[in-house]
Amino acid sequence: MDNYKVVKQAINYELANFLFNYFLLKREAVEHMYNTNMTYDTGMLGTWGDTQIPNTYSIYGDPAFDTLLMKMLPVMKKETGLDVVPTYSYARMYKKGDELKKHKDRPSCEISTTLNLGGDPWPIFLENNKVMLEVGDMLIYEGCKLEHWREPFEGDNCGQVFLHYNNANGQFKNMNIFDGREKLGLPSWQKKNR
Repeated sequence: MDNYKVVKQAINYELANFLFNYFLLKREAVEHMYNTNMTYDTGMLGTWGDTQIPNTYSIYGDPAFDTLLMKMLPVMKKETGLDVVPTYSYARMYKKGDELKKHKDRPSCEISTTLNLGGDPWPIFLENNKVMLEVGDMLIYEGCKLEHWREPFEGDNCGQVFLHYNNANGQFKNMNIFDGREKLGLPSWQKKNR
């Protein structure tokens, strides 16, 4: 695989739109629970505590997104030419003013993707290459090698799901499958390697 590639219509518009609206509904429900002091599990329902993008709704290992992680596994193997194994999914519903600083990913993100679920368009930059994704498009990139970022968001909402994989024969082959969780769909606090 080259450093990155775009897979046009990796998922169809209907599935992307369903997941986008699912994510919006989940954010609204969790926000209501938060604002009314209801008790809820941030690991299963999401949080606004992401240190990379503070005050922006995000969720690690949501069952719907971990299902997508597995659904895309054959696509990832075909598109990368690698024997990849799934590690975890992560999703954010970006809002106006959000900015993703330049960074490289951690070892559980050797082969990263960002998949556009919907909302207002917002480019991602990889080593000074600007990539614009349409709804359903997926960018595959070497997250641990390529510095990537997003400039301040001018739209209202942008739903992105990140699907992470590792090369079964690569540098991080000894990393735990499912990012240290016993099963997909479990929250991050269930990791064995915490």
